[in-house]
Amino acid sequence: MTNFHKPVLLTEVLEGLRVRKNEKYIDATLGGGGHSFEILRLGGIVLGIDVDKDAIAYVEGRKPENLTVARGNFRDIDKIAHLNNFDKVAGIIFDLGVSGHQIDSSARGFSFRKKGPLDMRMDQDLGVRALDLIKILTKGELDEIFTEFGEETRAWAISSAIVRARSVKPIETTEELAQIIEEGLRRKGLGRGNTRADQSKKIFQALRIAVNDELDALSQALPKALGLLEKDGRICVISFHSLEDRIVKKKFLEFEENKMGKIITEKPVIPTDKEIEENVRSRSAKLRIFSAKGGSALG
Repeated sequence: MTNFHKPVLLTEVLEGLRVRKNEKYIDATLGGGGHSFEILRLGGIVLGIDVDKDAIAYVEGRKPENLTVARGNFRDIDKIAHLNNFDKVAGIIFDLGVSGHQIDSSARGFSFRKKGPLDMRMDQDLGVRALDLIKILTKGELDEIFTEFGEETRAWAISSAIVRARSVKPIETTEELAQIIEEGLRRKGLGRGNTRADQSKKIFQALRIAVNDELDALSQALPKALGLLEKDGRICVISFHSLEDRIVKKKFLEFEENKMGKIITEKPVIPTDKEIEENVRSRSAKLRIFSAKGGSALG
């Protein structure tokens, strides 16, 4: 399980969901099955959803009893739940972002640290890859994506460097893009003191979000997820950057204002120092929990 993707904030999620025997739960981001397998161990019945063929194949190869696996985008969580007889559930978990497997697989093109094609599709059936965006978008459109989805203050310099480089030859690999970013910032005197990771991280994040339409999918999924919860049922959402966390915080506030339930986590739950030490990828994780109408705050 852990060689595919190590689940983050596992104890906190299980406590937040208050897993009970023979109750139904949805893991909207199945990945390597880390959260699902623990819910099953505690006696829950789980519907696991993922767009990634690799994740589906991995979990199906280990599929225990009481786990239903469905391939699809969590933006359609209501339809997928209905098709699999999970119309009313006790809890739903969203573990957003990229899985360890996706980052570590050079062929998927998610990481600037590994040479591979500029792909970045979580759903391998999507038509548009990151390299297509790099190839066809104007300088202004690239600037907008890097600024909005990457919160990159040097987006204009990086967009300029990309447009200049692609006029010479197509940009097709993660390594080529990282090098162009590095050279573009150096040319403008903006890259001093920064590692390649500092320079590339936000751009790769922005392209990944754009390719997979992640923020829009999350905005659509949360109200649908709330509609699937029984009274006192809970949604747990783990986010890894401020754009995701902002959407979750805003949606939960809207739900509470509309008297649809109660926010359980006044402030997001973050990993312990011990967890960060054991799994460095957990360091930016934030968990927010919402309880459907009839719920009460922890403690």
